[in-house]
Amino acid sequence: MLKPLTFREDDTFVIVQFTDIHWKQGGPEDERSYALMEQVVGAERPDLIVFTGDIIDGKHCADPAQSLRDAVSVAERNRIPWAAVFGNHDDEGKLTRERLLEVLMEHEWHCAGHGGFTRDVSGCGNGVLEVTDRQGNAAAALYFFDSGAYAPVPGVGKYGWIHRDQIAWYESQSRALAARNGGTPLPSLAFFHIPLPEYDEVWQRRVCYGSKHEQVCCPKINTGLFAAMVEMGDVAGTFAGHDHVNDYWGELYGIRLCYGRATGYNTYGREGFPRGARVIRLRRGERDFESWLRLDGGEVVAEQPEHAPEAAESP
Repeated sequence: MLKPLTFREDDTFVIVQFTDIHWKQGGPEDERSYALMEQVVGAERPDLIVFTGDIIDGKHCADPAQSLRDAVSVAERNRIPWAAVFGNHDDEGKLTRERLLEVLMEHEWHCAGHGGFTRDVSGCGNGVLEVTDRQGNAAAALYFFDSGAYAPVPGVGKYGWIHRDQIAWYESQSRALAARNGGTPLPSLAFFHIPLPEYDEVWQRRVCYGSKHEQVCCPKINTGLFAAMVEMGDVAGTFAGHDHVNDYWGELYGIRLCYGRATGYNTYGREGFPRGARVIRLRRGERDFESWLRLDGGEVVAEQPEHAPEAAESP
């Protein structure tokens, strides 16, 4: 079994987020994606890697299971614990989400070995991981949500959403962790593929940092996950992918809504917008985090450009 996820001796814990790799058959573009991931891992030496969906382009994989193994092999080969959530393209081929999840869980360094993952709610791959202090006490929590693929109700937009039973599961986990922490919410982060509607709201109404080169492709209905996180008081930041040429973040009601930086070369991008990864650094005992981008070629972007809100904040 994997060793527990634990804060370092300097009380930090580093996560690398890879998103939208869109691995296909291992061709030249996939090789570029892999080289980028190796570069980032070598420079950052993270304690955890998180793949936030569209790991493979399922529709164009002759063998989706092998493509998935190849896409995540950067974590296995470097012996780094990792976790993943699915996007809307992973299961468009021959394999269901359930089968793809089984492939993920075959791996030695996949964090399923820590428990915390549930099959009792909508979707595949919902889970929570604890990060402990040096004495083995839970010091932070990381939530993973399957944000679905396409709208399950006809006529309600294009993309899927996080369901109410998933939100209820999160609330129960949050309460239990807080109870074990003397009644204080445990500092937490959340990862999913499709951004929440609040990603659009924060760009419109708050100062944000980073780039928005396409619309926020979120669900047309709001099922309330963000409201639940505000009420629970534990989640300091959320991390999504899906929109390949958005990489901004902004704070709304005490939660930082962050995009990753698209990693894969087998999908659309934008000239002058290099592929890369988002890096996240937690500090023990703080409901906060530091974050930066590491781009292909080694450039580190610690300060992203400021964007003024397009509409005044309502009273």
